[in-house]
Amino acid sequence: MAKYTPMMEQYFSIKEQYMDCILLYRLGDFYEMFFDDALIASKVLEIALTGRDCGQEERAPMCGVPFHAVDNYISKLIENGYKVAICEQLEDPSAAKGIVKRDVIRVITPGTIIDQGMLDEKSNNYLCCTYVDKGFGMCYADISTGDLYVTENISLSDFDIKSNRFDLLKEELLKINPSEIISNKLTQNDAIDSMITCSEPLSYSEYKEIILKHFKVVSLDSFGLSDNSYAVMALGMLLNYLNNTQKTNLDHINKLHFYNVGEYLYLDSSTRKNLELIETVRGKKGQGTLYHVLDHTMTAMGGRQLKKWIEEPLKNIVLINKRLDAVEELYGNVMASNNIKECLKSIYDIERLISRIVYGNCNGRDMNALKQSVSSLPDLKSELSELSSKMFMEIQESFDTLRDIYDLIDSSIVDEPPISVKEGGIIKEGYNSELDEIKEITVHGKNWISELQNKEREATGIKNLKIGYTKVFGYYLEVTQSYLRNVPEHYIRKQTLANCERYVTPELKEMEAKILNADEQLMKLEYELFLEIRQQIKSQVVRIQETAFNIAIIDTLNSLAIAAVRNNYVRPVMNNNGYMKIVDGRHPVIEKIMKNEMFVPNDTYIDNKEHRMSIITGPNMAGKSTYMRQVALIALLAHIGSFVPAKRAELCILDKIFTRVGASDDLSQGQSTFMVEMSEVSNILNNATENSLLILDEIGRGTSTYDGLSIAWSVVEYITKKIKAKTLFATHYHELSELESKLKSVKNYRILIKEDNDKIIFLRKIVEGSVDRSYGIQVANLAGLPDEVVVRAKEILSQLDESDINKPFAKKKKDRITDNFQVSMFHEDPIENSKNKEYKELSEIIKHIDINNVTPVKAFTLLNDIIEKAKHI
Repeated sequence: MAKYTPMMEQYFSIKEQYMDCILLYRLGDFYEMFFDDALIASKVLEIALTGRDCGQEERAPMCGVPFHAVDNYISKLIENGYKVAICEQLEDPSAAKGIVKRDVIRVITPGTIIDQGMLDEKSNNYLCCTYVDKGFGMCYADISTGDLYVTENISLSDFDIKSNRFDLLKEELLKINPSEIISNKLTQNDAIDSMITCSEPLSYSEYKEIILKHFKVVSLDSFGLSDNSYAVMALGMLLNYLNNTQKTNLDHINKLHFYNVGEYLYLDSSTRKNLELIETVRGKKGQGTLYHVLDHTMTAMGGRQLKKWIEEPLKNIVLINKRLDAVEELYGNVMASNNIKECLKSIYDIERLISRIVYGNCNGRDMNALKQSVSSLPDLKSELSELSSKMFMEIQESFDTLRDIYDLIDSSIVDEPPISVKEGGIIKEGYNSELDEIKEITVHGKNWISELQNKEREATGIKNLKIGYTKVFGYYLEVTQSYLRNVPEHYIRKQTLANCERYVTPELKEMEAKILNADEQLMKLEYELFLEIRQQIKSQVVRIQETAFNIAIIDTLNSLAIAAVRNNYVRPVMNNNGYMKIVDGRHPVIEKIMKNEMFVPNDTYIDNKEHRMSIITGPNMAGKSTYMRQVALIALLAHIGSFVPAKRAELCILDKIFTRVGASDDLSQGQSTFMVEMSEVSNILNNATENSLLILDEIGRGTSTYDGLSIAWSVVEYITKKIKAKTLFATHYHELSELESKLKSVKNYRILIKEDNDKIIFLRKIVEGSVDRSYGIQVANLAGLPDEVVVRAKEILSQLDESDINKPFAKKKKDRITDNFQVSMFHEDPIENSKNKEYKELSEIIKHIDINNVTPVKAFTLLNDIIEKAKHI
């Protein structure tokens, strides 16, 4: 069998080490792909598939992309789930003997992207490693910024999670949303879209050594990891993976953040989805999310920081108030806020710029972007000096304006450098004397030749002496036969022609060497100087990163202040007393989306005694879900240190927020809508505490009326008696309103509606009391069902009411309850007692009306209550 060509032998020896990657093999000005890689890439990249002689009878399938445009092609391969190994030429082909030396200089995977064009500037791109055993350790890093976080499984005593501890791992993964996951075990992570790779781990001692070497420390005590073996395994796995794929030092990953999941307000994936924090329920970013409402950041660093604050709300009241103090100071000083905003406008993504500098991927334009960013820092620090809140004072004291970095770049890099760093034109005149001399030769070489010619004519008296050039002999002095007697002794004869002689001098040859090599020397020296400048900046990576972090915090705080001013938010008063009092609360997202309709605010009161649970009744579309979510969002905003959409807000510190709003089939797991609903409710009941906020919408609606009502009833009892969590419970089962008289901590609320000729108008106002019907047909009519369908539905409903099909749970006219089971659950009052009770309630409402102080809205509410009460007597 014929052998492969030497080049193909080299290709195969390299490819064998990277079988899970598309290998981009550098050949001149192209990166080529061969065999299976070529077949895949030609389809994914939509480029022509050709062939190349490889020493075999059949040509090797081949396709290629130009090296100067390779980033776009790499991005497309990564987006389609492939890893890419970059195989570069390690020597100058013109100087190589035999096959040019090549090797892989970097492997690019979804979690190791650093190229600006492949990243969302306001989102982190995390690579995550998990080590799973009896517990778990998790480590994740964004190598484009240098961020590194580590955690370990939390014991039940430290964090009250009663469900499988690996559910906590899954929730953390869903929270950080990594682009790539490396794990020693493939766990069930169907809800995560990331690329997951199973890796055989090294030993604890090997990973420990990798960690110590990377951070240049002698003990894990430096990070508090000595007793966290799972965290060490995950961290070591991540650093080892980066070393094997990036093949360069990672000096920008120099700080480790070890955190405990219990430090933050717990939000499970359902809650994050239902509250639409970063993405809408449909998976879209931007408008319709809480992040979009709050994001007035001017830098990419601030945008990423704001997202992290939203995803990790605080539980520490001291830290929350510290943020609130800073936001309040800017809220009350619009001029300072605007000045800070102007300073931030000209600041680029310093975190990712310094990462590219460390990687060696930066160019002159990156350097100038860093210079421009640094130029704004003195003004920014000056603005901070005028602020007195503790958070800003701490930042101002440690704020480094990086003046030396600015001076270095300003003195060395031209204002408009080329993209390439190896082709010259990047270093300023005056920075390096040797470089200036070479530039002088390049630019003024011909002038020097002309001046030498005139000089030699005067010195020798040879009036027709001229200097010429050929590729064979280089530069020469040409003297005609008539002046040969005037040729000086130091001229060296080089060539004799019919009518003249050609000479050279040491001075001419020296200048020839300079001129001919000037361009090459210029590019080489400029590149060397650029590398020196890059190294000087790289040596200051820690300082630059600290400044970038401070900028991100300033930007985030200012963004929250701007959002508060523009949206009329107020500072929440935080407490540890277990109560929430919101006056005229609003949904921060919905009120921004509503254009022609004014948002109707609502009050909320919940405590840990008599008002722990609110049962909210009302028709679909009336606003129950919006109201409950707005309460959760207001609480969450306060926990991140933000002002809130309300007239006044007093909020307690929560440990967790759970929401169960809507459900859909999970066909991949073989779960029906009702099964999904019950799984979510189970998770909430197993993990909520008395310090949690629960948002429950339509529990039990996925099954029959009897089953659903029974489940909803039981859930309410369990929460109020066992968990004692603060709960908003929306339901169509108006029978649950009876629980107000049975359970001290339950209060009934309803959504106000106005009925007009069998039509309803939603007033969006939450008031005390309950409704005794669902208004489903009226809502269907509003939705545009054909009149024939609506009319027929009313006829059927009338027949069902007559036959009392929902007995024993449905109330007949006059609220008579006849079923023994139902009587025992509710009360045994006869009809007359029920009437008397209704009269008494109506009388009490009228008796306590203060006609002199009632507002128009309250008057309408009272009148509506009176009418509703009268209808049922």
